[in-house]
Amino acid sequence: MPIYAYKCSACGFEQDAMQKLSDAPLTVCPSCGQATFAKQVTAAGFALKGSGWYATDFKGGAAAKKEETAAPACAAGGCCACTGNH
Repeated sequence: MPIYAYKCSACGFEQDAMQKLSDAPLTVCPSCGQATFAKQVTAAGFALKGSGWYATDFKGGAAAKKEETAAPACAAGGCCACTGNH
């Protein structure tokens, strides 16, 4: 369930509210009682962590190790640019 930030334009009261996407937005300020309570635009509250995205975080076992070692380094002369095979 998303957490929305609200602020009253009349008294400046701020509050976060956990609501379903289908819930109606809050409009009445719990501090002053006026209908000037509105959602604020805020940044997303998540961070991607880890050493990689797909290959290292979701795959496991032999398949991930095989992909990491399948292509030889260019310095070894095994890539198509070095051998001229495209």
